[in-house]
Amino acid sequence: MKKILNILFLALSFTFITIACDEGFDELNTSKSGATSLDPVFILNNAIISSSPTANLVYDEAIVQQWIATNTGVLEGGNFNKVVVGNTPLNWNNYYQNVIKYTNDVITTTKDDVTRGNLYHMARIIQANAYMVLTDTYGDIPYTEAGGGYTSQNFFPVYDTQQSIYPKLIDELTQAVAALGASGKVETGDALYAGDVAKWKKFGNSLLLRAGMRLTKADATKAAATVTAAIGGNAAANLILVNADNAIIKHDANFVNGIGNTVNGGEAANFYLAEPFVNALKGTAGNVGNTTVVDPRLAAIAIRYGGARSGGDQTANNFANGNKNPLDQFGTPMGSTDATADASGALLPPGGLYGSPAAPRTGNRFSYSQVDRNRMVKRTSPMFLVTAAQTNLLLAEAAMRGFAGLTFAQASTYFNTGIKAHMDQMVSYDPGCAVSAVDRDAYANGAEGTLANGSLVAALPQIGYQYWVASFLNGPEAWANFRRVGYPALTPNPFSGSQTPGGFIERLTFPDAEKVVNTVNVTTAIGTLGGPDALTTKVWWAK
Repeated sequence: MKKILNILFLALSFTFITIACDEGFDELNTSKSGATSLDPVFILNNAIISSSPTANLVYDEAIVQQWIATNTGVLEGGNFNKVVVGNTPLNWNNYYQNVIKYTNDVITTTKDDVTRGNLYHMARIIQANAYMVLTDTYGDIPYTEAGGGYTSQNFFPVYDTQQSIYPKLIDELTQAVAALGASGKVETGDALYAGDVAKWKKFGNSLLLRAGMRLTKADATKAAATVTAAIGGNAAANLILVNADNAIIKHDANFVNGIGNTVNGGEAANFYLAEPFVNALKGTAGNVGNTTVVDPRLAAIAIRYGGARSGGDQTANNFANGNKNPLDQFGTPMGSTDATADASGALLPPGGLYGSPAAPRTGNRFSYSQVDRNRMVKRTSPMFLVTAAQTNLLLAEAAMRGFAGLTFAQASTYFNTGIKAHMDQMVSYDPGCAVSAVDRDAYANGAEGTLANGSLVAALPQIGYQYWVASFLNGPEAWANFRRVGYPALTPNPFSGSQTPGGFIERLTFPDAEKVVNTVNVTTAIGTLGGPDALTTKVWWAK
């Protein structure tokens, strides 16, 4: 794969070389051996890698109170519930400028090529995922006219309503999955499944399930029909239900994990696990998970440098002094700035710089828990688009809603299986993140993995909580599902300067560049939102 991606990088870089001399330019511009003849599977790979949910760490992860930055400079966003015009467009820029652009190129190139039908439909699935992230983030977005700047020179696309986009995404996924065929060319160069059509079908159907479940509040009838279609009578054959089928974005030294690059670079000492997330996994009484059981995933995720007074202290001795004991983890309170985190009572151990905590003290924000950047968020760590854990948990909820004829017994099995699948998934990040089968079963076969009987009202808090945990590091998906189901029962961010007082960020505002360049269309879109272009305006399916 690395060889393939290196070829892609060199080929794409060629297109940006500036020719200083006019002589022979026409011949060069029409060369059949240049970048114009690049195999479109390599263009799709660029779209796949750019789909990695790493673009907007400062908003998505912070809104759902899992991971925050206390810095009040360039890292402002979800931890302070405010519009930061440099950060709100991050998803927009990444998905439109990379994923949509590249998939549009592949779709245009392969649409009428009967020998590359599978590649065409693979590109449609990747593009549908990108549009889902975009519309879930911003609401109404360019869809029918998007991506036409290169192919049709349309630089001012109209905005489609989210209500009109979702049925089109559902149709797109349905058609693409149905058209993928084992008899077509096997696209072994694809970076996601190496051309395995059966796995691509499961990926597409699992996205279809996700899209259907997104509509449970807005259109329950359409939701039920879409879920039934995604299952197709045989969930095991049609959906991602085991980790071997997970949609994994593999990163390497050339195509690095965006989050890993951020937290292993200049921002290493600025990102911390949020208190609600740590307390939930730690089993602190009264937490959002309503449990006193220690979740074994916390030991796989977290590290704390109890006596660190600077970022340099955290990385001393190549992380050898970090504390991974779940009971010794302490998350940063929501809404903390650097100054208030320093004063909020980070813990100093009595028996040495990195021992167990004993009593709170002030002046040390560097001693709060972080995601272990030497294990889980390395520059080469994988990221996940759709997982067996998420799909099983969505099926558990679908069963509790009575979709597709699923029973409560099936809901219970899917719920338990989803929890175990996420624990087993942890080793994919690093061998040091592995959760033992003994610890996994002790947790999942106890009260935490037993679904409440009787009603959706009783079961949804459990399912929503586990989906929140299972979607850690996939900020767009964790945030979307939280807005849809309202679980876990998080307390609104208490930051005094919040622009969503007493509530949560419901969407991100449109980029300022759009308001300047595509003024007429973005102004029209703002008028159809049902509210101002603000963080508090809900997207259609969340109303």
